[in-house]
Amino acid sequence: MPPAEIALSVEQLASLVRAQHPDLAAAPLRQVAHGWDNVIFRLGEDLAVRLPRRAAAVDLIDHEQRWLSELALRLPAPIPVPVRHGVPSELFPWPWSITPWYAGRPLPLVSPGDRRPYARPLGIFLARLHTPAPAEAPRNPVRGIPLGLRTEAFFRHLSAVPVERRPPVERLWRRLVATSVFSGPPLWLHGDPHPGNVLVEAGRLTAVIDFGDLTAGDPATDLALGWMAFDAEARRELRTAYAGEHVLDDDTWTRARGWALALAVALIANSDDEPVLAAVGHHALTEVLGEEDRT
Repeated sequence: MPPAEIALSVEQLASLVRAQHPDLAAAPLRQVAHGWDNVIFRLGEDLAVRLPRRAAAVDLIDHEQRWLSELALRLPAPIPVPVRHGVPSELFPWPWSITPWYAGRPLPLVSPGDRRPYARPLGIFLARLHTPAPAEAPRNPVRGIPLGLRTEAFFRHLSAVPVERRPPVERLWRRLVATSVFSGPPLWLHGDPHPGNVLVEAGRLTAVIDFGDLTAGDPATDLALGWMAFDAEARRELRTAYAGEHVLDDDTWTRARGWALALAVALIANSDDEPVLAAVGHHALTEVLGEEDRT
């Protein structure tokens, strides 16, 4: 994980909230999470504050502020539409957001065998998200692109895969990457389809979060969630639910499997200090290879 270029303490963030949103200044603050790009604080019981940790993430906050309110109108589960915008100031030089706080556990904290109830609602969610994007939609250099453009990164990450798995992983990659490229109009994508961005509670999908990688392109990128989150039975439910709402051809599903393989090895290679993400990578790799064994 890259180091934070700017790190705010709770006391500094409290000053920032007080300066720009004084009506929220009395609400307690505590840090609850940080990723590669953003840090999250909980603000009172119902709100979260999301701030970039590094300059490379500033555009991601802008994208969320610009587009999420529009996308939320057609989605069947909540997404973190900013309810307040923070602007650059002497206290913090980049834009930031206040969003709703959503209850629920990240899906990786649910046993894989208990995740099936969430497959169908996620299939519907992705199908309704995947609509044609306007020309001014964000573009992401590593998501939604032709699968073949991931080849260099794939082989760079392959060395982190257990040695006995590397030959079948490489053979499978070479077959999947040869699948026909996406030829339709660029579709809206979440862009970061790992199950840690899915919140669930008591058999219910409570929110899909972290749209920092929001982009437009090949829907296969998002459909990689089928292997990253689920077993074969639940994955069939996700595919059936998606296909009930959106055209889903065999080539797109095959590319999705290729994306799952690329993201699996990337997570394995880059999650030495993140055991939950590493577990997601190993789960996805097992599912992708296991499906190969059945065919």
